[in-house]
Amino acid sequence: MLTPVVSIKNVTKKIKGKKIIDDLSFDIYPGEVFGFLGPNGAGKTTTIRMLVGLISITEGEVLIKGKNVVKDFEGAISEIGAIVENPEMYKFLSGYQNLVHYARMVDGVSKERINEVVNLVGLSSRIHEKVKTYSLGMRQRLGLAQALLHSPSVLILDEPTNGLDPAGIREIRDYLRKLARVEGLSVIVSSHLLSEMELMCDRIGIIQNGKLIGVQTVNEFINGEKELVVRFEVHNTKVASQVIKENFPNYLVKDTGEFIEITLEKERIPQVNQVFVNNNVKVYSISNTAKSLEEKFLEVTGGEQNV
Repeated sequence: MLTPVVSIKNVTKKIKGKKIIDDLSFDIYPGEVFGFLGPNGAGKTTTIRMLVGLISITEGEVLIKGKNVVKDFEGAISEIGAIVENPEMYKFLSGYQNLVHYARMVDGVSKERINEVVNLVGLSSRIHEKVKTYSLGMRQRLGLAQALLHSPSVLILDEPTNGLDPAGIREIRDYLRKLARVEGLSVIVSSHLLSEMELMCDRIGIIQNGKLIGVQTVNEFINGEKELVVRFEVHNTKVASQVIKENFPNYLVKDTGEFIEITLEKERIPQVNQVFVNNNVKVYSISNTAKSLEEKFLEVTGGEQNV
């Protein structure tokens, strides 16, 4: 059984008597990328601020590698690296000089460690060039290197792909997956790009109105329903729809003109296909139309799109 790196236990935050965060509990484990989702005002930022000790906790506790954020702040915070949106650097200095400058603020960061994180984030060929010549994606990678200098156990990223083009977004996503795998880091990501979260994260936690709706793997969250929407590409959709209505009157059927979509359990697919064959309906293909993370998120949060 893995020991969690981050444990949030029955955490509540009240401001002027109002509950902003209501009895939040979940764990985050080594080597996983954890996505933190919720509509604007749901409590994501408040939770992250409590996580790093920037605001007080009304009730409950936050443990980082077993260290209580309130009782042992320095010990707990030493286990955390963080980037909030675009990392700020000294643009007139080289990437390496920036890292040396930040390394002086932390005990025990050697030149070997600086070179190690530079290699880890893929900046070896450009690290001695001035930051003002870097693309936004490269500055994000330099920010990752900075956050990793002191060998933290957990990396917290708020909108890490903000402002990046598609190539830069993919680059950062790949490096985060690599960091979790190679360094064994726990990575907590808060982002509004749900399509990216779907590709990046192992598990997601959804918060709404200060309460945790649930924590699941991305696959469980998207594909956890017993019933699927199955797409049948057929020769004649009108005939196929009629066949389904006659043989399976309780099934939900949608005719798009090119194919029909039927809501049914996975085990029923061969049975439906056999009925088509028996009624001379030509079936060219059968496929699941799985919901995206965005569609599922909007479904469980009642359509509140801002995350």
